[in-house]
Amino acid sequence: MKICNNILETIGNTPMVKLHRVTASLPCTVLAKVEFFNPGNSIKDRMAVKMVDVAEQNGLLKPGGTLIEGTSGNTGMGLALTAIVRGYKCIFTTTDKQSKEKVDILKAVGAEVIVCPTNVEPEDPRSYYSVSKRLAKEIPNSFYVNQYDNLANRDAHYEQTGPEIWEQTNGKITHLVVATGTGGTITGAGKYLKEKNPDIKVWAIDSYGSLLKKYFDTGVLDMSEVYPYITEGIGEDFVPQNYDMQYIDRFEKVTDKDAAVMARRITKEEGIFVGYSAGSALQGLLQLKETLKPTDVVVVIFHDSGSRYVGKVYNDQWMMERGFLDVKTVKDVINGRRNQPLVTIGADEKVSEAIARMRKFDIEHIPVVQQQEIIGAVSESGLFSRLIDDVNLKDALVRQIMQTPFPLVSQDTHIEKLAAYINRENGAVLTRDDSGNHHIVTKYDIIQALGR
Repeated sequence: MKICNNILETIGNTPMVKLHRVTASLPCTVLAKVEFFNPGNSIKDRMAVKMVDVAEQNGLLKPGGTLIEGTSGNTGMGLALTAIVRGYKCIFTTTDKQSKEKVDILKAVGAEVIVCPTNVEPEDPRSYYSVSKRLAKEIPNSFYVNQYDNLANRDAHYEQTGPEIWEQTNGKITHLVVATGTGGTITGAGKYLKEKNPDIKVWAIDSYGSLLKKYFDTGVLDMSEVYPYITEGIGEDFVPQNYDMQYIDRFEKVTDKDAAVMARRITKEEGIFVGYSAGSALQGLLQLKETLKPTDVVVVIFHDSGSRYVGKVYNDQWMMERGFLDVKTVKDVINGRRNQPLVTIGADEKVSEAIARMRKFDIEHIPVVQQQEIIGAVSESGLFSRLIDDVNLKDALVRQIMQTPFPLVSQDTHIEKLAAYINRENGAVLTRDDSGNHHIVTKYDIIQALGR
C-alpha cells in the first residue's frame, strides 16, 4: 500500500504549474512552484521539520519540550504540525499586522499564540522577536527555533526545494524569483541552482518599508528605509543570518497595493488561490520584464494559500479602505461594503423616530417606505431646516414632511456621472442589485471613492 506514516511525510514534491494569462505580457515561459500543496499550506513546512530535526540531533530539543518561535503564521503552522506528530508543545509570537485567519489556524492546531505590536524596533521588549526570546529563557525544556538565524532553514531548501526545481524543469531554469523574508528559501534554493548552473539568475522581491534591498545594493544597514507596510511574510527590518547575498543577483521592491492586486489576479485568471507574497513575487517579475528573453524559463515561488488572507486581500471592503481597488461604478461601491440591509422609515412613523434612526445608524439619508414601496425620502439637512422653523414637527408623521424619493440609478452607472443626480437638494441615489434589494449611495460614498 502507498501510504504515509504521518502528515510530515507529505511535505515536498509540490507541483510546477505554467502561467498563462497574468504573464501574457512577458516574452518568456513562467512556471509557478505552488507550495500551498504542502500539508500546512505553505513552503515553510519544509524548513520547520528540518529545524526540528537538527535540534533533536544536537540535543537541543528534549521529549515533551516546547517549541517557541516568532512567526508571521506559516512557519508556526509547519512547526505545529511537527509538534503534533512528535509530541511537543508550541508557543508562538506574531505581530498585529498578520491576518486573523493565521492566528486562528495556529490556535486550531494546538498552539498558544501571543500577538505583539508591529511598529516597534526588533530590540524593543514588546516586539515579537524579543518576546519569543524571553519566553525561551523563562520556560524550562523549551527550544527557541529562530527561523531567521537558524541555518537549518536554508539547508532545507538546499536539500529539497532547489533539487525539485532543477528536476522539474529538466535543468532548463534560467531565473528563480522569490519574495523573500528570512532568506532561507532564496539562499538555499539559489545556492543549489547556481551550483548546477552559475548562469541562473536569482531575483529577490522585497517590500517598501523593508531594508533588505538597500542593504543588498550598498552594504549599508539603513534604518531610515524601515517603515510600516502591510504585505505579510516578506521584507525585514534587520538582516537574518540565513542570507548569503552571493547567491542573489538583484533585489526588486513591490508596493503593498501592487502585490495585493496581483494576488487577486493570479487567483482569478489562473485559478491558483495564492497568498499575498505570491502577488509580490509575480509583480516583481513583471517590473523586470525588460530584462527577459523568449528563451528564458522563470520559476516563481508561490509561498502559501489565499485561505490565509480571505479577510484582507480577498475582502473587497478591506481593499477599498486602503485604496487598493479602483472604484468605477455604483456596483463597485456597493460590493465594497459589508452586507447590511438598507435602513428605511415608514411613512406613518413619527419624525422623531426618523431622527433616532439616523442617530443610531450614523446616517444622513433614509428612504421612506409604504407597503414595501419607496415613496419618499428624509435627510438630516432637510429635517434641520424644518425643525429650526417648527420644533413641534418632531411629532408629525414622516409623510407630512418627506421629500421626493431619491433617484434610482443602475448598478453600472459610473460614479463620476452621479453628479447629475446628487446636489444640494438631493444627497443620495438608490440602486437595485441583481436580487432586487435596494442600496443607497451618498455624497460621502462618492467623495470617499474619488479620493482614493
